[in-house]
Formats: sequence, C-alpha cells, structure tokens
Amino acid sequence: MTVPIAIIGAGIAGLSAAQALQKAGHSVHLFDKGHGSGGRMASKRSDAGALDLGAQYFTARDRRFVEQVQQWVAAGWTAQWKPQLYNYRDGALSPSPDEQIRWVGVPRMSAITRGLLKDVTVNFGCRIAEVFRGKQYWHLQDTEGCSHGPFSRVVIAVPAPQATPLLAAAPKLAAVAAGVQMEPTWAIALGFEPPLETPMQGCFVQDNPLDWLARNRSKPGRDEQLDTWVLHATSNWSKQHLDLPKEEVIELLRGEFAELVGCVVPPPAFALAHRWLYARPAGNHEWGALADADLGLYACGDWCLSGRVEGAWLSGQEAARRLLEHLE
Repeated sequence: MTVPIAIIGAGIAGLSAAQALQKAGHSVHLFDKGHGSGGRMASKRSDAGALDLGAQYFTARDRRFVEQVQQWVAAGWTAQWKPQLYNYRDGALSPSPDEQIRWVGVPRMSAITRGLLKDVTVNFGCRIAEVFRGKQYWHLQDTEGCSHGPFSRVVIAVPAPQATPLLAAAPKLAAVAAGVQMEPTWAIALGFEPPLETPMQGCFVQDNPLDWLARNRSKPGRDEQLDTWVLHATSNWSKQHLDLPKEEVIELLRGEFAELVGCVVPPPAFALAHRWLYARPAGNHEWGALADADLGLYACGDWCLSGRVEGAWLSGQEAARRLLEHLE
C-alpha cells in the first residue's frame, strides 16, 4: 500500500505543493480548519455577492509562476484586472497609472484554489493540533481529539505562528517559524446604492489608517447589485485596534474612506468587517521552504519568501521539490 502525504492548510501554498506531488504520482490528503479553500485568497459570501476580503490581486514575476498563471487564464479561473488607480497622499488624490499587470480570480479570488482542489482529498473544518511520529509513520491529532494517519510525510502550509506548534517534532524548524512575525490587517466591505460618483477603482493610501481600497465590481467577472468597496487598514492601525468590535472598526474606517474618496458617501446599504490576524509576514525571507528531509517534515507558505501570492505558490513548489528529491 502507498502511504499518502499529509498537507495541513488548503491555501495557495498547500494546494501548490499538493499539485506538484500529485503530478509526481503521490497521493495527498489535505486538512484545513476553514470551511473552504483559499486561506487569504478566500472570498466571503455576503448579501452583496462574493467579496475578495483578503488578497486583492496578484502579480507574476517568476517565470514558473507566469506559466502557471497562463494555465489558470486558459482554464477560466483568472483574468487581468485593469483598474483606474489613484494615490492618496497629503490629503490629495491623484491618478496613479502604472505598467504593473494585475491578476484576479474569476468570478472571485477563491476560484483559483477551488479549481486546484478538483482531484484532491480534503478534510475541511478540521483544525490539526499536533503532528506526531509513530515507529514508522506520521499521525495528526485534531482539536476534537480524532487521530488521522498514517502518513509518510507531512507538509505544513499555514501561517508561521500556526506552523510553530505543529513543527514541535523538528525543533530547529519550529524555532525558525517562531521567529517570523506576521502582521494583522482589518478589512471591511461597504456596499452603496446608488454607486459612488468617482472614477476611482483602486487606491494606494499613504499616512492614513487606510492602506488600500478597491471597487470590487471593477474586477472582471463580478456582477454585483451594489457598488461594493473593500478597504484594508494598515498593519499598524490594525495592531492598535486588534480587539475593537467590528461595528466600531466599520465606523472608523468608513469615516476615513468618506474623507478621502472625493465624493458624497451616503450611509452604506451593507457593511461587514473581517480581521486577518496573520495577513502578511513583516519581512521577506529567502528560505523557499523549510525541510527536515530525514524526518519527512516540511513547511511552506508566503512567509518563507515574499509574503505575496506568488511567494506562497513558489514556496509550495519548493517544499514538494525538496520532498521528491529526498525520495529519489
């Protein structure tokens, strides 16, 4: 019998690793604490349609990722987003066109991880609390006390603070993960009826509690009844207001938005807030992935590289490459 490989985390890093391992003929089994795939690429279903509350778009620089994105485009999961971009600085809005090619999932960000899940065995709503090794194989224990296994190897593809306790069997790797700081982000969505009178579709914000705002329906494939905007606060502001009730976060950030958008902002017909505790790593790293090949324990994620979607995907590929290399 072939013993499968366990992957903890069904975000872009975990699914990237799963894809590479399956291609090489291995069977994989994914576990995710959420009710759907995507991690920070997830989209939240709401009364105003599906909203991209996490990753807003992604770019592709590495040749391997550029090729992968082309395949996603061909599959109909991804399209280019060409927003009318602005900058807000010193109390003034100015157009900010650039040459950057931006990609989004279609009809929502989670379409990509949905597509990648197609032939993968996955347990959703299953939070793994411990990864331990028997005589020969790995076993996983979830928070309900259920045991899963046996597995020949384990790939941990969750944010560094969540990966640290799961790497206890490899103290050196656990210490590396423990040293990674992840920054939080408060995200809110506001829906307006009628649409706001502004040509702006995305805006980089400086010296303000807000960091970024996007008009969700300016992205390809979105058919929304409301004019929905997604606002991200800076990590500093998010840290200072980490435990604020959602209603207050919405009020404060809505006020900032109304001040900078340059048109009349009526009370929203719809509002929601989401707190990303581990939105992005505080710095860039060059590890690619972490590996204890003799033990058969690996870790990957955007925190092993650049903090971007591309970094997460490349990190998953690297974890798979190191695992396969050790099998030869």
